[in-house]
Amino acid sequence: MSRSSKDRSADFQRQFEGAQTLDGLLDLSGSALDSAQVLERMRAAHAEGRPHSDVIPDLFEEEPRFPSPDIARRLYQNLLGLWDLVEEGRPVRLEEERPARPKKVKPVPPAAFHPGEPSGEFVEAAWRYLEDDEKSRTRLLHAFENRQDAMLGALDAAGLADEGYGVARHLLFELYAMLELGWPPGIASVHPAALETETTAPPVPSALRQYADEALFEAEQDEEQPLSSQELEAVRTLVQRGLAALWSARKGR
Repeated sequence: MSRSSKDRSADFQRQFEGAQTLDGLLDLSGSALDSAQVLERMRAAHAEGRPHSDVIPDLFEEEPRFPSPDIARRLYQNLLGLWDLVEEGRPVRLEEERPARPKKVKPVPPAAFHPGEPSGEFVEAAWRYLEDDEKSRTRLLHAFENRQDAMLGALDAAGLADEGYGVARHLLFELYAMLELGWPPGIASVHPAALETETTAPPVPSALRQYADEALFEAEQDEEQPLSSQELEAVRTLVQRGLAALWSARKGR
């Protein structure tokens, strides 16, 4: 026997790699059977005392076709490996065990800050909750659009560019949603004049003001559509006025 023949013989290992692998090899080789049908035929032949040489040729209606010698070798490795399992009476699992899907953890809203003021930890938790719970975010967005339609009308009339308007609207929604989450009595509708003039409302909590400032800084630094300095100042003014108005609109103070 030549060296190459010995090497090929050493490489050949009778091993069943699973139903998915054998199904693919059978299909590539022209067999109309799947692993379950092959296993059934092998068990019947073994029960009748017939060898594997009586079973394997009958798996093909015509002469098997192999795209490459490697496919042929791997097919017979799997078929003979499966036969060995049948002959030894060992159990054969055709269905692969799949890892259990991790259970989805339902996002938990942050604890309300009512009747006090929101902390930085509350603002961070509220932001993450809005990011993770799409259903709650959508519900709060609908509430924002319905209850604060007058304020949104004033924002529409403020003459902002599309980019600036999008930043201001999104940020005012997030601030509104945070207040709704932390103040169970709710937030009343804001009068549109609140966006048009300075107010003498009490100072807003520093955590909310800082969140707004950071969001505006990110909008200014945006790589795709950064706000111009002039647009940024207009947006900042409207957001600050809107935040002050929303804070003053808390019910049951």
